Amino acid sequence: MTRGVRPPAILLVGTGDTKADELTYMAEKIQEAGGRPVMMDVSVLGDPPYIPEHDKHAVAAAAETTIEAIAASGDENTAMSAMALGASTLARQLHERGEIDGALILGGTMGTDLALDVALALPLGVPKFVVSTISYSHLVPPERVAADLMMILWAGGLYGLNETCRAVLSQACGAVVGAARSAQRPLQARPVVAMSSLGKSCLSYMVRLRPELEKRGYEVVVFHTTGMGGRALEALAAQKRFAAVLDFSLQEVANHLNGSVVTSGADRLESAGLAGIPQIVAPGAIDMVDFPTWQPVPAQFADRPYHAHNRLLASVTTGPDGRREVAREIGRKLAKATGPVTFLLPNGGIQQWDQEGEPLHDPESLAAFLDEMRQTVPANAELVEINGHINSAEFTDTALALFDRWVAAGIIEPGAPAAEGAAA
Repeated sequence: MTRGVRPPAILLVGTGDTKADELTYMAEKIQEAGGRPVMMDVSVLGDPPYIPEHDKHAVAAAAETTIEAIAASGDENTAMSAMALGASTLARQLHERGEIDGALILGGTMGTDLALDVALALPLGVPKFVVSTISYSHLVPPERVAADLMMILWAGGLYGLNETCRAVLSQACGAVVGAARSAQRPLQARPVVAMSSLGKSCLSYMVRLRPELEKRGYEVVVFHTTGMGGRALEALAAQKRFAAVLDFSLQEVANHLNGSVVTSGADRLESAGLAGIPQIVAPGAIDMVDFPTWQPVPAQFADRPYHAHNRLLASVTTGPDGRREVAREIGRKLAKATGPVTFLLPNGGIQQWDQEGEPLHDPESLAAFLDEMRQTVPANAELVEINGHINSAEFTDTALALFDRWVAAGIIEPGAPAAEGAAA
């Protein structure tokens, strides 16, 4: 890459047959911001009034088909799915050849469907911006959101240019050019260890674990498990970005199981295992189910302890049956792992507020979870029980000892030497 020497090349993707005015306006704004637009047309039936660098025939060819065959399908969903495959494949190839530095994709529901695939095809650190009429909508499933995706709502963008949507489109163009100029791609000079957690008032093990792992020569990345944090962990694990995963906060598994919108998708706690990445897993905060504070408490939890974290997020706790169910779900997910797995079971509690004297203390429900978990940890996983709480020194000591044992056995890649780590 020669970013800083030449203008950043921004892949601009859209259906030029229906959104030519918007796309040509965006190309102009990219140039004004100091970038160079690289147009990709994903139209199916018509042709744009401009000549794109990558036309619909090239997109179809990247999907190993022809635009005529795609059009002949007669079904818009099938056609756009084929174009999404071609666009994402071609975008990845352009990036690998050093021909683009970022991507900006425009669309309604159809274009957003395609845009999510294009964004996922580009690695972390490559700016990817989606302008969509459904930005931030629950129509966008978390498992299709790239770890560093940026979105902006395409206000007033249903049909044609106007001053409202120009304000939005111009911001998007400036943002992606600026990001392409300043983005720092991950160097990965040290092996990366992923860790999941909530805020330290609830789960505090990372306060001790992070510096200890850094002393050992690892880059530690902590993911906040409030839906999209777990999604980012899963996405990067699927790309095999981690030397090891310490997945100690599994609340998103409980959320998804109980129909919460605070979800990371159905595959939470699966990607690292399927990728063969060594995992140490613990059941942090699986007793809580989140929902928006601004909505009523879900009827099935009306009689359970309730805590409003802020004006956005509230939690209720599940009873014995709910915790047995999530234990079984954790067991099913761990059984899919192809790499080494150890499950740490802290018998003293799984989040700060479940201890004696705290508002969410529920020893009967905790006992039900522990009992079910002992029965459901699969044969491919090692079960290690700890008498202490998940926030105790006993828990962190056990986790570190296991980590060190796996490094000594060659299961986890050794950390970088201190001098190299400092240079990173």
